[in-house]
Amino acid sequence: MKLSAPRRTAAAAVIALAGLLGTAAPAATASTAAPAPAAASVQALAAPDIPLANVKAHLTQFQSIAAANGGNRAHGRPGYKASIDFLKAKLDAAGFVTTVQQFTSGGQIGYNLIADWPGGDANQVLFAGAHLDSVTSGAGINDNATGSAAILETALAVSRAQLQPTKHLRFGWWGAEELGLVGSRYYVANLPAAERAKISGYLNFDMIGSPNPGYFVYDDNPALEGVFKSYFSGLGVATEIETEGDGRSDHASFKNVGIAVGGLFTGASRTKTAAQAQKWGGTAGQAFDRCYHSSCDNTSNVNDTALDRNSDAIAHAIWTLGTGGTTPPGDTYENTADVAIPDNGAAVTSTVTVSGRTGNAPAALSVGVDIKHTWRGDVVVDLVAPDGTAYRLKNSSANDSADNVIETYTVDASSEPANGDWKLRVQDVASQDSGRIDSWKLVF
Repeated sequence: MKLSAPRRTAAAAVIALAGLLGTAAPAATASTAAPAPAAASVQALAAPDIPLANVKAHLTQFQSIAAANGGNRAHGRPGYKASIDFLKAKLDAAGFVTTVQQFTSGGQIGYNLIADWPGGDANQVLFAGAHLDSVTSGAGINDNATGSAAILETALAVSRAQLQPTKHLRFGWWGAEELGLVGSRYYVANLPAAERAKISGYLNFDMIGSPNPGYFVYDDNPALEGVFKSYFSGLGVATEIETEGDGRSDHASFKNVGIAVGGLFTGASRTKTAAQAQKWGGTAGQAFDRCYHSSCDNTSNVNDTALDRNSDAIAHAIWTLGTGGTTPPGDTYENTADVAIPDNGAAVTSTVTVSGRTGNAPAALSVGVDIKHTWRGDVVVDLVAPDGTAYRLKNSSANDSADNVIETYTVDASSEPANGDWKLRVQDVASQDSGRIDSWKLVF
């Protein structure tokens, strides 16, 4: 897990999983993107038990790789590339289609590893990921060989079962997360909009075996959150909402472009409270992981019970979401046609037409925005309802000097009829920079 949090995106409490999208119309015209038909109800298969011994064997291998390569598996170091090679060999032998993606950060070549299980609906991709790199000070076994090993063993369990999922299953291991989510940001940025739209959910696993563990669940998407909470409830294990790592791990790269995310976490440098110790055991007044980002983050720095429970929870989620009819409700309407935004000029709009719905729009209408601009502080963004009511999504700010507006906003549109022409209105209110509306979408 990255040490310091990047700038948070605007609140997006509910992001529904996207279905198959329609074809966008030309710029500045209405785009009617028919929502995907609801999937037929399918009974999910029961997940297998993930052998703890197998997961720990992978941790031992990561420790050995670090020991043979200067004591770490950090970006740009030989231990990282050796970790990629180890994973790829396992997955290739198991029948996955693997892709190694290269990027550059800090003058060093980095790598992402993507593994696709053949079959399943290519328009509904269930994605599980974890960062593979360590910090330079240690082997990074809890952070994050635990997540990497658990999704590896889950992928190998898919192969052993010769699973035939209803959704297409994809697994990813990200590089340079510790430097600012670099690998996952690169992957998402280079994924065409049509391919992004096929990802029905991304599940992130970063630090799932902390030695003084808590049981934290991401709350970014109610449906994905519910899958994990119900699993732990069945074990009689209470959970809490994850807050320490919010925005600090690779799920943020997916969430920022409107993809539904979920995941698990057992805690990093924060201190376990007395109430949490009473609930989960362990030591109150001590960090969840005293070896966070330290040389002592080795194979002795793992709680077997937490690692076992979380590994089984990952498999439960993959089997439940990947083989059953559990995709949450949500229809997506999108316009992917470019609209130029004039420098210090008049507002421009891009339209999507919503039809065939009954009643009003939801109280948590998700608005995914992808605006390319060389100085985002110049940009004012509104959602305009069919009756002309405007909902301000973003104000201009002289201090906001970053590029681009790639955000997901949540709007209470419950007073608006759902059907009609919805517009994204964008205006550049200062000189010297320019941009375009690249795409935007509504998720009901």
